[in-house]
Amino acid sequence: MNRSKLARTAPFALYMAFLAAALGASSLGFGVTLWLYPVKVFAVSLALWIFRGEYRELRAPPSRRAVIISVLMGVLVFLLWIHLDQGWLNLGVGSGFDPRAPDGGVDWVLAAFRLAGASLVVPLMEELFWRSFLLRWLENQDFLSLPASALGVRAILLSSVLFGSEHSLWFAGILAGLAYAWLYRSYNNLWAPIVAHTTTNLILGIWVLRTGAWPFW
Repeated sequence: MNRSKLARTAPFALYMAFLAAALGASSLGFGVTLWLYPVKVFAVSLALWIFRGEYRELRAPPSRRAVIISVLMGVLVFLLWIHLDQGWLNLGVGSGFDPRAPDGGVDWVLAAFRLAGASLVVPLMEELFWRSFLLRWLENQDFLSLPASALGVRAILLSSVLFGSEHSLWFAGILAGLAYAWLYRSYNNLWAPIVAHTTTNLILGIWVLRTGAWPFW
């Protein structure tokens, strides 16, 4: 695997390895501390920093219009996310991230780590993998040579379905994948889906903290 592919897949693979380890330990009856999340975020952030020189597309700033549309799209995805959780639309895997202490109060340090990780690190890591790499690779294995504006419908649909399968709210995840891919293709700039993804996750995190709807987190 060349360094360009590794730079986009390694942080995501590291994130998923932490997730798999936590799920595996839980299924075996071992308690998993929520403080593993800050460790995971630090590890992924370190990987992103190590490979930062490979992310050349991040050097091109988005237009003001792209930022505005991306923020609005991020809000729309959030609204879809919290309303598409019924029955078969929800795989019901896990109980979410619940940062409450034994006395019922929220551990705000832990919650802050979760909110920062979900709204800053995860969007960057996931967009580099799902849109910058996988979406373009499905269209052309020489993915760096392919501008986002040249992406076809087949690659967008397939990558969005795969993106949805990563989430317990799989249908909402597919719609989110389609929205982020559309932004990427429309503005030919990776910052567009990153801004939208950040907006979605930030609003979702604030909403969860206000409502206590931990399964959404």
